[in-house]
Amino acid sequence: MKIVIYGANELGCLIATKLFEDHDIIVIDDDVNDSSDSFEKLDLEYVRGSGSNISVLESIGIKDADIFIACTQNDEANIVSCITVNNMAKLKTVCFVSKRENVDSLSLVRGSKYQNELMIDYVLWPEELMTQEIFRIITVPNAIDVENFANGKARLLEYRVVEGTKFLNKKLKECSFPEETLIVGITRDDTLFIPNGDSEILLNDKVIFMGSSYSLDILANKFFQDNTDVKTVTIIGGGNVGLMLAQNLEKANMKIKVIECDYKRCVELTENLKNTLVINGDGANFELLEEERVGESDVVICVTNNDEKNLLCSLLAKQLGVAKVITRVSKNANASLFERVGIDVAISENGAAIEDIENHLIKTDIEILATVERGQGEVLEIEVPFDFKTDSLMNIKLPCKAIVAIIQRRNKVIIPRGTTQVMPSDNLIVFTTKDNSETIKNYFKRC
Repeated sequence: MKIVIYGANELGCLIATKLFEDHDIIVIDDDVNDSSDSFEKLDLEYVRGSGSNISVLESIGIKDADIFIACTQNDEANIVSCITVNNMAKLKTVCFVSKRENVDSLSLVRGSKYQNELMIDYVLWPEELMTQEIFRIITVPNAIDVENFANGKARLLEYRVVEGTKFLNKKLKECSFPEETLIVGITRDDTLFIPNGDSEILLNDKVIFMGSSYSLDILANKFFQDNTDVKTVTIIGGGNVGLMLAQNLEKANMKIKVIECDYKRCVELTENLKNTLVINGDGANFELLEEERVGESDVVICVTNNDEKNLLCSLLAKQLGVAKVITRVSKNANASLFERVGIDVAISENGAAIEDIENHLIKTDIEILATVERGQGEVLEIEVPFDFKTDSLMNIKLPCKAIVAIIQRRNKVIIPRGTTQVMPSDNLIVFTTKDNSETIKNYFKRC
């Protein structure tokens, strides 16, 4: 694919880094910024100019492009450039926005009588994507990642192994997990691998399960439930993410506190939240956290716009004894660092947005349903060719390490064993590592 990125900032650099090996990338930017040097390390074309300048767009051959991604820090520039490109060429346009009013306005036009052929194809608000990811994690106690498949009939859950975990220091073949449950991956020292029966589960491993939703509920109750659902949540930071999270958690009947240092924003939060206690104060003030009994919260979520402050607030919450802390990181590189110093889950809005682009826009005949562990693992959906000869799963010799975790056959979801038959037109949901992904895709293409 030929992909044009308007915005040579950190987000643009992350998108280009993720895609440049498999696609032709052109980056446009009208300003020199700190990220420009990063693009020099990538095999792509860099053009000075505006993404809404017709001459610039003509010079790069916009009519031959497949996708145009506008990700500058200016919403209006992104919107205008996408509309300009849609006037000039037939391609997918992706517009990043950072303001709720722009999301609402673009959605209104898309679904109303004002809709026309010049609309933007895909509007991305990274903060909203991150909010959805945090909410999924909160609503599954103790999980650090959650993905749903097959209309909710199947799931992926990731857990961290801690002291007291029932299968700590055991080999997989020695563990008695629910019947429709598979361990598809283990992350150890920031490296993901696909285990076998002799693989041992060690302290601080992050273990990835896939299976039917029912079986994973049993798994959660048997191995990871501490007899208390999440009932109390403290959110530090009352910006867009803090507000959206509180609104979602109110619907789940949770007891919520929001700590926000800006008084005017506290007034706005109070007007928009029905059953949430809004506290005007600094979330990095240890005495305030003690006074408000934040240590008694089941979960603390730090979502200010400052990575350093989020880290400090998170560490203070941990010192107060909070069992689970979820932290927002603006810089993607900080995520693994935060987890190394004891933060349970570190989530980047940019990372969530890039996953959304890769999973839903960079389409192939084999679809990536989800990525895990910051892109180290991929969940692929593969349709078995109609002329495939029915055979048992154990007889299908995959060329590298991968696990067929789910088989969708019409409306039926099957968690397979070795003897399970794979039939023409089945949809296979396959877990593999990023390094092996292309090999698995090519194998099924040849089939």
